Amino acid sequence: MDKMLRKMIIILICTFILIIGSFSSLGFTYQNKKAALIPYEYYDYQNMTKDLQELYKNNTDIMKMVSLGKTYENRDVWLIKLSDNVNENEDEPGVLLIGAHHGNEKPSYESLIFFIKHVVDYYNTENIDNDEDGTINEDPIDGKDNDNDSKIDEDPSEERVRNVVDETEIFIIPMVNPDGVEYGEDGWRKNRNPKEGQSGNIGVDLNRNYGFMWELYDIFPTKYGNFWTSQPESWNYRGEEPFSEAETTAVKNLVESEKINISISYHSYGKWLTYPWTHTSQITPNEKLFLLIGEGIASINGYQLYSGKSTLLPWPGGTIGTSENWLYGVHGIISFVIELCGTRVPRNSDTVYRYCTAHVGVNLYVCEQAASINPDKVCITKELSTPLQHAQYLLQKIFLQLV
Repeated sequence: MDKMLRKMIIILICTFILIIGSFSSLGFTYQNKKAALIPYEYYDYQNMTKDLQELYKNNTDIMKMVSLGKTYENRDVWLIKLSDNVNENEDEPGVLLIGAHHGNEKPSYESLIFFIKHVVDYYNTENIDNDEDGTINEDPIDGKDNDNDSKIDEDPSEERVRNVVDETEIFIIPMVNPDGVEYGEDGWRKNRNPKEGQSGNIGVDLNRNYGFMWELYDIFPTKYGNFWTSQPESWNYRGEEPFSEAETTAVKNLVESEKINISISYHSYGKWLTYPWTHTSQITPNEKLFLLIGEGIASINGYQLYSGKSTLLPWPGGTIGTSENWLYGVHGIISFVIELCGTRVPRNSDTVYRYCTAHVGVNLYVCEQAASINPDKVCITKELSTPLQHAQYLLQKIFLQLV
């Protein structure tokens, strides 16, 4: 009887242990799943400023952080410069990367902060075998499986980062519209500079405030949406005049003081990229160069490239006042727009990491291409050099039913 009782007690104890273990295991699994569902937290202006200042303090050999000016709400428009002789103006090709023209497009600045961190982390690091397969730097970030192991971009090249920093001057404005980023939980498209006639929908759409071909609003008010872009309450309100805003003036002053060869303005969303012109379907004189570099970018991020003759842009009749039009049309800078992600603000951490990583590769590629661009051979179109000539061109197209 005692022996039977002991057996039963042992069986009960073992059963109890197994049940507790099962609950513990289930709890662990549940906790993992719960952790995986925690949404990604994007930078706000304060944390971005704090982290960038810390990076600057620890990487003064290649990094410089300066304010380009103050916004209406007294926030700094920060510029990060990355270069081997960062305090000098070297005779090297310049690259301009801009994020957050629209404050509710958080991926646009997050990807640039990620890129800055990648550069300062890798620049002073010896070449290492990131994927631990015995070979170094055999699978750089280029959207391809270079080592045929069914994995993409898992062994980034430290040497590539060093070469880019040593051979170019990289200018990054991660958050050109910090006031818009900081407004509310989801951000605000426009800046926060109140204008006459605005009640709730304050501010100016910064990516309609650059000074190129504004005269076309008066020549073709219907085609270019003068009605809504001139309305202060509109989400696309362009402002009273070109460069009326501190943020766009900050970009203007930087571009006019530096030698920039190529630029990317990041937005979200759509998974596509394009280049000038956004106000006409006429191709640029540098169409072959735009296509060559654009196709290289698309091969890395897998996005759709829309050329000047695409059906996507201009829409519905054209967009005036964008940064890429001004950069190319006034300064001859080979400029692109990239619309990140499939949604405006993805919250899945894996999704955010993937697009940030892919665009490290895009930015490095663009820096490498900058050296091949001869600014003296970048041709700004002569046909569109005056509003009258542009009007004549458009009237001809309308007549021929091509627009």
